[in-house]
Amino acid sequence: MDQSNRAKLAPARSGLYTSPHPGGGVAEGQKMRERLDAIDWKILAELQRDGRITNVELSRRVGISAPPCLRRMRALEDAGIIRGYRALLDEKRLGYEVTVFAMVHLTSQAESDLAAFDESVRNWPLVRECWMLSGEVDFILKCVAPDLTTFQAFLTELTATPNVRSIRTALALRRSKDEASVPLETALT
Repeated sequence: MDQSNRAKLAPARSGLYTSPHPGGGVAEGQKMRERLDAIDWKILAELQRDGRITNVELSRRVGISAPPCLRRMRALEDAGIIRGYRALLDEKRLGYEVTVFAMVHLTSQAESDLAAFDESVRNWPLVRECWMLSGEVDFILKCVAPDLTTFQAFLTELTATPNVRSIRTALALRRSKDEASVPLETALT
């Protein structure tokens, strides 16, 4: 990465724009977005399309040589824009036939109680996503299980968790959209 681009991303690495919450805040995201140039956006788009692409092929697609491409990619990783790389697995083909959304309402929204619930969520392997919400529901959990019996056992554990007031569940019937990527097309135009 040339010096001007390294300087643009440096504040994020130094912690100047960090947020205590995963994903950061709106202001942080806007500042980061302004630091990216057209090559950075191209790198991000290509990596979202194919996270296993070689650096040589990535550099060819974005129009720069391999060493600066690798430096840019590392800077994007260091800045937390690229959070990681993973394979996307088909849960149904692996025997996880049931997807359920659990809407959890807590008795208290004190920060210590929210943190305790967050910690519990991290220890439940069936919970694949957890979002804290505003409104009547405090958290929504996306859960996968091999069958309803397994999910029911988990639901019993969830119900017994301290500070849980109520839980509503919704069994997913079919997935209409599954897009793991960020809509970069809006940023590239």
